[in-house]
Amino acid sequence: MEKIVSLCKRRGFIFQSSEIYGGLASTWDYGSLGAELKRNLKNAWWTSNVYERADIEGLDASILMRPETWMASGHVTSFEDTLVDCRSCKKRFKVEHVTGKKCPECGGELTDARQFNLMLKTHLGPVEDTGSLTYLRPETAQGIFVNFQNVLTSMRRRLPFGIAQIGKSFRNEVTTGNLTFRSREFEQMEIEFFVKPGTDEEWYEKWVNERFEWYIKLGIKKENLRKRRHEKSELAHYAKACTDIEYKFPFGWSELEGIANRTDFDLKQHIRLSGKDLQYFDDETKEKYIPYVIEPSGGVDRSILAFLTDSYKEEEVKGEKRVSLAIHKKLAPIKVAILPLLRNRPDIVALAKTILNDLKGCPALGGKVMYDDTAGIGRLYRRQDEIGTPFCITVDVDSLSDKKVTVRDRDSMKQDRVAVEKVKEYLEEKFN
Repeated sequence: MEKIVSLCKRRGFIFQSSEIYGGLASTWDYGSLGAELKRNLKNAWWTSNVYERADIEGLDASILMRPETWMASGHVTSFEDTLVDCRSCKKRFKVEHVTGKKCPECGGELTDARQFNLMLKTHLGPVEDTGSLTYLRPETAQGIFVNFQNVLTSMRRRLPFGIAQIGKSFRNEVTTGNLTFRSREFEQMEIEFFVKPGTDEEWYEKWVNERFEWYIKLGIKKENLRKRRHEKSELAHYAKACTDIEYKFPFGWSELEGIANRTDFDLKQHIRLSGKDLQYFDDETKEKYIPYVIEPSGGVDRSILAFLTDSYKEEEVKGEKRVSLAIHKKLAPIKVAILPLLRNRPDIVALAKTILNDLKGCPALGGKVMYDDTAGIGRLYRRQDEIGTPFCITVDVDSLSDKKVTVRDRDSMKQDRVAVEKVKEYLEEKFN
């Protein structure tokens, strides 16, 4: 884990938020490479679930919602942790993580248990009073539920169908740590899939299997993934069943994504509090009912941490340690790096930049292409390996006469000599 944290800071994947002021606990900024990785991950998820399926629509709901939303969902009354504080070291712990009446860290005396709500509060308008109180959303799901009828009607949908959304959520977490694994501001990739009651169990199993395979298709090693079905005692108050897709992090098996059968709990609650009819009318069978919901909900930040961890490799090459990220081409922050062998040769630099401009915005590559002449070729290769760049193109002296460049593969380190006019075609084949 220390190696991943070091890599993230050194290479510009993840920084501590507000670092120059001492940092803000459990909040993180994504650097230049982290921002690209995050965008690529979200694009891959959206493509798989919205573009490649015919039964899902997209949504981007507001972070701020009416407080009644969170009353209906149960967050206002039941989204709490029972906590104790140490009078000596001032650390705070969940009651279930403490044995006896002594601090597990320093042995000091603990306070009485108290209830803490995990939602972050804010106020709308210039005056802070009870009438202006609202919350930063603790989950993205409720934005989908309150828009169920809007999407159903505007997109002329029939069941079964889903609504997908990627967005920020906020929780006043007490137990944080392990870089971005558990933080107070995080991003979710979430689907609410609406089905006819009685078909929910079949759809639940389908979604568990489909989401598990998605991570494998993007390069996570199968042996580092597992499905863990919740015991009845673990289930949330709204869930009929839930399965976690867990990843074997350096700190142990932990949840990447949860797939839950939420039954009709949420829509029923919003019907009760809003007075609006959110039932579905089947114009073929003439039935009217409240749909059941299957919810695949994954964390963007946790997924990024898993992909970085899983792709991290150390090996010895010619007596030197080589660090690389064998990350899937779809997710790689930099798709191709253009490296001139001699930066003091204007003719070599000019050819390198011509290739760079030709590849910029190439749809098949699906991401950023960069130019780098800030070191010798050996160091440039190692730098690109460490950030996961799949291909490097070296422009050398011979390129001026034979009109060919060297294309190096990150994983095999194999080098191909490719004609300049064929470079784009060569890469397009590799990225397909």
